[in-house]
Amino acid sequence: MKLGSLKAGGRDGTLVVVSRDLTRAVPATSIAPHLQAALDDWPETAPRLAALYAELEAGAAVGTFALDVAAMAAPLPRAYEFVDGSAYLPHVERVRKARGASVPESFYTDPLMYQATSAGFLGPHDDVVVPSEDYGIDLEAEVVVVTDDVPMGVTPAQASAHIQLVGLVNDVSLRGLIPGELAKGFGFLQSKPRSALSPVFVTPDELGVAWRGDKLHLPMRTWLNDQWFGAAECGVDMQFDFAQLVAHAARTRPLAAGTLVGSGTIANQDTGKGASCLAEQRTVEKLRDGEARTPFLKFGDRLRIEVLDAAGASIFGAIEQQVRPYSG
Repeated sequence: MKLGSLKAGGRDGTLVVVSRDLTRAVPATSIAPHLQAALDDWPETAPRLAALYAELEAGAAVGTFALDVAAMAAPLPRAYEFVDGSAYLPHVERVRKARGASVPESFYTDPLMYQATSAGFLGPHDDVVVPSEDYGIDLEAEVVVVTDDVPMGVTPAQASAHIQLVGLVNDVSLRGLIPGELAKGFGFLQSKPRSALSPVFVTPDELGVAWRGDKLHLPMRTWLNDQWFGAAECGVDMQFDFAQLVAHAARTRPLAAGTLVGSGTIANQDTGKGASCLAEQRTVEKLRDGEARTPFLKFGDRLRIEVLDAAGASIFGAIEQQVRPYSG
């Protein structure tokens, strides 16, 4: 099934069940007022939401309306937790090589992960608002999963059963601020503003054979100013699958229902597939040509992030955003 949230209904939005073709929706407030409430009681709400989804697909759901993606909030407008990994080691290897550093052996056995911003997510068509272009504005196209309640100390095999929803995230980064923050040895803060989520999240079964081994096996398609930028394969070169990432996050603490776990920027060894972030493209250029030519995002730039199924239909809907200056 596919689930989304309308901007109406307060900070947590209003839960709707969305049709497979993303053209219709039906309110699900009789089951749960918003997605977080549904996840809090997932064993009870999931079957009822699935039944409503079946009614919607059969044309029998009462209250069906035409869906306007512009009226949608992020599926989870705010979440209790968002932890973001860096599971695609080609990206890590290239970035470190460009600055003359090697990759520690532990990176191949222990996932990289940081505590990300979760107090508010941008809707799929909300602007990326930044005070200055000098901050080095970048997109990061990623896959994200959403869990139910995950006990502390789960194994990857156990963690797999706790992955309930899959979606996309544009994990906005301010590259010009990252070096100074990392130099302090205490992680990201100002360099990681709010991220945007795809119009809908879907249950893994909705993905069919494209979801296997706890990975999404489809290209991550990105465009900048209507120009193709990349179609990196999500299921290729992913060092750690999502079950491993969830288990890593839950090693010393339980995860609350509604926790988002990100894959990190999609990147492949085959650079011919393009990139999923500007920093990646700039690194490829620097290693190949001796200098980076692709600029970071400027005010007025437009981006689009989307995953299509084997038939060419959008699965999660598209994240479509424009960059604009913060005006106070």
